[in-house]
Amino acid sequence: MTQDFSAPAGQVTSPLKLSLWTKVAYGIGDMGAGMTSNLIAFSFLIFLTKVAGLNPLAAGTVLLIGKVWDAVNDPLVGVLSDRTQTRWGRRYPWILLSVIPFGITFFLMWLVPGGSSGFRFWYYVITSILFQIFFTTTNLPYTTLTAELSEDYDERTDLSTFRLGFSLFGAILALALGLLIISDQGSVADLARQYAMLGGVCGLIAIVPLLICVFGTFPRARQMQAFAPARDRATAESPPPNPLVDIQPPESPQILGPSLIIAFRNRPFWYVIGIYLFSWLALQITASIIPFYATFWMGLDSYFLPALLVQGTAIVMMVPCNLLSRYLGKQGLFYVGIGAWLVVQIGLFLLQPGQIGLLYALCVAASFGVATAYVVPWAMLPDVIELDELQTGQRREGIFYAFMTLLQKMGLAVGLFLVGAALEGSGFIAEQATQPQSALVAIRLFMGPVPLVLLICALVLCYFYPITRAVHAETLLKLSEQRRSKTQENKAE
Repeated sequence: MTQDFSAPAGQVTSPLKLSLWTKVAYGIGDMGAGMTSNLIAFSFLIFLTKVAGLNPLAAGTVLLIGKVWDAVNDPLVGVLSDRTQTRWGRRYPWILLSVIPFGITFFLMWLVPGGSSGFRFWYYVITSILFQIFFTTTNLPYTTLTAELSEDYDERTDLSTFRLGFSLFGAILALALGLLIISDQGSVADLARQYAMLGGVCGLIAIVPLLICVFGTFPRARQMQAFAPARDRATAESPPPNPLVDIQPPESPQILGPSLIIAFRNRPFWYVIGIYLFSWLALQITASIIPFYATFWMGLDSYFLPALLVQGTAIVMMVPCNLLSRYLGKQGLFYVGIGAWLVVQIGLFLLQPGQIGLLYALCVAASFGVATAYVVPWAMLPDVIELDELQTGQRREGIFYAFMTLLQKMGLAVGLFLVGAALEGSGFIAEQATQPQSALVAIRLFMGPVPLVLLICALVLCYFYPITRAVHAETLLKLSEQRRSKTQENKAE
């Protein structure tokens, strides 16, 4: 039996509450992104230096080069996905067509080709760019679904919590696999085979959750189309005759420029950008320095366990984060979580070799702040999109999520580059088990004070963020009235 999602003409109603299955199906879609991003954040820099034989500066430059392309790629995909018209909606075709290349290109990043170090450098630049392209064409349309599956303030926090919870689960799974597969006791050739196996397994696993998300959330997306404004309902009820994907090109080469200008006129969006950029950069710098900190400062045989403790406990912390958000609001949660994280960063800087138990305790304590940094900015973004629709009369989720995805990848790339440059400038030698004092100082600085300053900047911006729960409720009320007026105008025509 086919369910009719359409509502009677002129009837003002609202969709049903999100089911638990829809939240789970949506959330699990970020598991692959969590696996791949986390493995790159924690392991790619040390893989490129210790296994592939690149110097730290060249290794840090690899992903940074890819961001030159991403500066165009992410907003372009955002605009095109906004303008995509198919019988399956705007976002789902992008995910389905990109998911297989997404897994394959990730695997290619963990191979060690023969040839000179210069050849290997460009090999990793090219494979990184290819991976980032397919990461964008899968992950950007996926994250945009948050604003399309619900308009409720708290349900969007739920969706963000489920999504980021599964993202952290994927991150934990990648680190657990690394703990099982990677052994620092073998030769460089053994390590190369182990990293190739790890990359292949993670690339294969990353494909499946996105497919589950597509088929699990599509019925809800169809339901939301029935309650969309009249300007969108015409597209939903009259799909193009071509059953294949029909991406309509921009009307003019300047479509991207005006979209970006309009997006940046949204003042709350600037605050969300700053909050996310500073907190995510702090997280990525910490993640990329942990292998060097655990190995060369604390003297551990493997860096995967400390990373696993941070990410593993962060999943559990998603639950109190979600509850606290309902009582304190998104800003209040951010103050508490990031404030606790600041104390942890100071402790990690002061930690001395041999204090392994205290290291593990601090890793667990950091997880609350990490969970907060994951949840809050992404939960703020749909509220910004609603305000933009009220001001402009357009739904442009793609362009906003494009910039958030771009910032996510820029934070990772800049974090790896800064750590690589600092190691190179401090005299770090990858082939040596014992590092010069200058390199150890640089490692500790990037483990403590540098992320601390970035987190303080995020807290300051969060204080001035203008969209509270009351402001969002008022925005939805005005938006509902605006949509009702447009529906009546269209009927009158």
